[in-house]
Amino acid sequence: MVPDNCSAPPWARTECPYADLRRFSRKSDVLRKEPTVAAGKKAILAAMFANGGIAVAKFVGAAITGSASMLAEGVHSVADTCNQGLLLLGQRRAEQEANNLHQFGYGRSRYFYSFVVALVLFTLGSLYALYEGVHKIQHPEELTRPFIAIGILGFAILLECFSFYTAIKESRPLKGEASWWQFIRTSRHPELPVVLLEDAGALIGLVLAFGAVSLTMITDNPIWDGIGTLSIGILLGIIAVILIVEMHSLLIGEGATAKDDKVIRDNLVDGTRIERVIHLRTQYLGPEELLVAAKVSIARGLEISDIAAAIDDAEARVRAAVPAARVMYLEPDLYRSSPAVPGV
Repeated sequence: MVPDNCSAPPWARTECPYADLRRFSRKSDVLRKEPTVAAGKKAILAAMFANGGIAVAKFVGAAITGSASMLAEGVHSVADTCNQGLLLLGQRRAEQEANNLHQFGYGRSRYFYSFVVALVLFTLGSLYALYEGVHKIQHPEELTRPFIAIGILGFAILLECFSFYTAIKESRPLKGEASWWQFIRTSRHPELPVVLLEDAGALIGLVLAFGAVSLTMITDNPIWDGIGTLSIGILLGIIAVILIVEMHSLLIGEGATAKDDKVIRDNLVDGTRIERVIHLRTQYLGPEELLVAAKVSIARGLEISDIAAAIDDAEARVRAAVPAARVMYLEPDLYRSSPAVPGV
């Protein structure tokens, strides 16, 4: 529950430890629904509808043909559909306002649910496909009506291409000039990289299943179906591990990029009242919320009111240059020749 003193007038806001955060959160409500969030939601919904339809088609095909590759791909699509639901839940949870228990808000919920997505993909998708692949290699079974499997896989590839195209289209504005791999590795917005990797993995998995069923038809050897299933399991495992590593890094807290770090330092200093940055610490509280804490060197001889004005101006400059810097704590100090101890 939000304590009453958080509704106090501006001159009493210091009594609420997270009043500033709520103030900036309200000022940037539009940013919570900015293109980054809207783009992620659009890509998630496209992937969810595509994967839901694909899952039904694959299970029907697996039941008719007995194809292990089709069954593994069906489980893969169910995992992906559940994952998109988790991503939407994470976005919704992240929109909650800060409270006494979570004074910096719920922005990292998007990272947490993306991490859960990686675990689901690994357990429900990869491990099941690996088990089914090994089982089919050890106990191969003839496929019935393989042409049905080929037709369903072709239909699934078309739907997955639509989902993948949507994810690419929505990601381009955020990607900028970076490569796709750099975007996946450095993006602070987890949904788009997750959907991109899932869709890429789904397309490759469908191609593997298509190839496995085709080879089974051509060679009349059902062991290829098991090999295809095993390959799908390995593919899903690789994607899941990549996602786990990336989401773990975001969960424990990543700082600003080198570019934004330099921009923040440059805007903190005005050359007259604030002479230099003694030390700076940054951490993302969520995809659109950056915590900035810095100790800055103030020119000697300034009055208290001048120091306060200098701090306010520095915060305004930083927020104008780096809009994500919504939460800032600046500590004025005098620069000494010996280096300051970090965190002091």
